[in-house]
Amino acid sequence: MSRKWHVRDLRLRSILAAFSLVIAGSLGLAVTGVTPATAGVQGSSSYTPAPRGELDCNGFSPVQSPIRGNLCADIRGFLGISNSNTWGGRFYDNGHYIGHDEPDATFLSSHPGSGNDVTWTVTLGRDPKAAPGDAVPGKDVSHWFELTPAPWFSMALCDPNSYPETPCTPESDSNAPTCFGPNCTVANGGGSAFMEFQLYPPGNPPFADSESCNDKQWCAALTIDSAECTEGFAQCNPDCEEPLNFGFIQKNGVPTGPPSPQEQTLASEVPNRQTLLMNPGDTIRFRMFDAPAPGGGRAFEVLVRDLSTGQSGYMQASAANGFQTTSAADCSGTPFNFQPEYNTAGVNNVIPWGAIQTDISTEFETGHWEPCTSLSEELTSNPFDPADGSADYNECNGPYENAGPPDGTTPELGEAECYYAGSTHPGYDGPGTSTQPDLMTGCQDDVFQNGDLDFDGTPYWTEWPTGNVPGRYPSTFVEAMPTTHGRSYSKFFFQTDIALSEYTCLGNTLGGGGGTSTGCTVPPQGPGNFYPYWSELHAGGFCALEFGNVRSNPVVTDFGQDSEYGQNLFGTLGYPEFEGPTYNARCHGGSGHHVSRT
Repeated sequence: MSRKWHVRDLRLRSILAAFSLVIAGSLGLAVTGVTPATAGVQGSSSYTPAPRGELDCNGFSPVQSPIRGNLCADIRGFLGISNSNTWGGRFYDNGHYIGHDEPDATFLSSHPGSGNDVTWTVTLGRDPKAAPGDAVPGKDVSHWFELTPAPWFSMALCDPNSYPETPCTPESDSNAPTCFGPNCTVANGGGSAFMEFQLYPPGNPPFADSESCNDKQWCAALTIDSAECTEGFAQCNPDCEEPLNFGFIQKNGVPTGPPSPQEQTLASEVPNRQTLLMNPGDTIRFRMFDAPAPGGGRAFEVLVRDLSTGQSGYMQASAANGFQTTSAADCSGTPFNFQPEYNTAGVNNVIPWGAIQTDISTEFETGHWEPCTSLSEELTSNPFDPADGSADYNECNGPYENAGPPDGTTPELGEAECYYAGSTHPGYDGPGTSTQPDLMTGCQDDVFQNGDLDFDGTPYWTEWPTGNVPGRYPSTFVEAMPTTHGRSYSKFFFQTDIALSEYTCLGNTLGGGGGTSTGCTVPPQGPGNFYPYWSELHAGGFCALEFGNVRSNPVVTDFGQDSEYGQNLFGTLGYPEFEGPTYNARCHGGSGHHVSRT
């Protein structure tokens, strides 16, 4: 069962395929005979999937419709490979580019346990009292749901059925890939999954097809993405390229519905009375670690304590809780205890298929929201929840949309899903159900492509927090530097995969040592000419990270703002990725040096 869209679906396929071939052609790659939607490993008939599920969180499985447009881990591509899965350093899911924007701060440590046991203390951002605006890009009141659908915190987990589909020994640095760079198609590392502890802002419900649990409070979930591909992405199973395990953080630790890709239902992504809800401005502390599992053994767990309210919640990625690993052969699931992949947070201990080169990191996924004054091109059915009674649209109209290039001139062919302010989504979770009203008319760019590919939405204007008190813009998150077994991480660096989403970013030359690329910029080439950045707050021996538009002052170091993201390492990594210098994790900016991987 495939997605049932009426608006622009065929046009999207042709434009994105052309976009892909332009990139491949610029690299001198062989593109003749590439058929994105059909090439690759075909699924076995031994497993029949449910009509809806999360076998592919990007939503492009030809055999299953998605339950929700989930926030997937971004997948790298391989330079010099041209097939249905990768062209010119970009990854494609059934012929669709699925990359998005992930500005990240990664922490490094050689201390034993730093790769599998980390504690964060975070003060959640608060929104302005005024309603969000849609009239003057760069000067409107903004709320957190516009800026990011999910700040998240990561850890690599073992999954022998995930790329590169090799055995994985939990909590061992022996799993690290030994080969890096544009000519490396053999990872020689353990099978790896990407865990994200995601936080969801208030103001844009329902979570089932938008991003918020309600209008007033934050909620959170444990998510695990896997990649059903062989080394070098030579073959991927098109029926389940990026399966997703998902579980809300619950006060009783019991998922709201089956968490596995094979068995998820709408209930899995609808919060219930046990879902941990957190107030804006609350300080929360959460530990991500390997914990004893029911029935024996151990499994990864996130334990959250709200220090402001005294409430707590947790979720464990265990077989007993319904988490499953996915077969790359036929997409079937097997109950599984996911466990941390690495012992230490070493520079080479990364998730080998992820665009972000990381194990332990914090990130504000962005580039998914555009404010609108009106909507057009109503969809004939809701792509994620057919029972949702609120009208859903594909096209945004207004000053933000008018500020950027026409959709037809970029890989972006629409902004769906889009709802009007005041939408209450009647029937979204069955007869008689509804949500608190959406606070703003706007679009999420999560149906026809995963992100705002013309960079004209709120995240690419200066509407980010400028400090830890809300005014016209929200207050920042304040993230204390993470600890492992009570010890600080020694170094950190900033990175972003924004270049993967820039249609101006092309590889120009290939050589024995890699290649070069042009048209890859931070900020991206959008009308707002802005990109959010990390800053460090330091006072009285305390240091913490803030994210947004917080400039240097006597107690803040902004690391040069956008320059903190460093250089495009296309020639080093084999795909466009900006990485900055490493910094000592002490309470001042300090001087940095380039990260190297050997």
